[in-house]
Amino acid sequence: MQQIPVFLALFLVAGCSTVLNPPPRHDPAYAPARPEDMIPPQNNTGAIYQPGFDFRLFEDGRARRVGDTLTVRLVENSNATKNAGTKVDKTAALSVQAPVIMGVETAALFGGNNPMTSLESSSAFDGKGSSNQSNALSGNITVTVVEVLPNGNLKIQGEKRLGLNQGNEYIKLAGIVRPIDIDTNNSVDSTRIADATMVYNGDGAIADGNRMGWLQRLFTSVLFPF
Repeated sequence: MQQIPVFLALFLVAGCSTVLNPPPRHDPAYAPARPEDMIPPQNNTGAIYQPGFDFRLFEDGRARRVGDTLTVRLVENSNATKNAGTKVDKTAALSVQAPVIMGVETAALFGGNNPMTSLESSSAFDGKGSSNQSNALSGNITVTVVEVLPNGNLKIQGEKRLGLNQGNEYIKLAGIVRPIDIDTNNSVDSTRIADATMVYNGDGAIADGNRMGWLQRLFTSVLFPF
């Protein structure tokens, strides 16, 4: 009878480990494309070469059709610096003498005291701000051609999923490549990709440890008035 609680405890521990370390997920937005089927025409005209069912013997291995793979070299580096400063000073002074009422000075009505009114104000503001940002991304990722545009450019997309001990990492990429920018080894630099979308993120215990909680995000957001 004492073995049942032990079995349940082991089952719960195994279930918790599965929840904390889920397998990598597929993103449909970066799914690879299926190559087009080269089906011969139904009406055979008797010719040796049929349209839509070709096989090129004299060409290199560069990507050019839907479903072909292409290796992208990630060579991204960005640096940004911004400085701002504001200084404002303002001083104001105002004084009003006691008026004369029907030829009699107001001071006589107050026992010789001159009820003079004065107002002074001053304000100063000095603000400074600076921001520095640097990012770098390197590595390789192989994607597939999902569409051949009318001008011959290739629309590519793909992702790389890495399952680690304490979580998963994802590298996602999409964009448009010119065939002339593809090297003879069927690779291209990421700086040559137009309309590029590059995503590097992760999930799991490490990613959760680097993410602020919802209450802390509220205190650091513009919604918090203080």
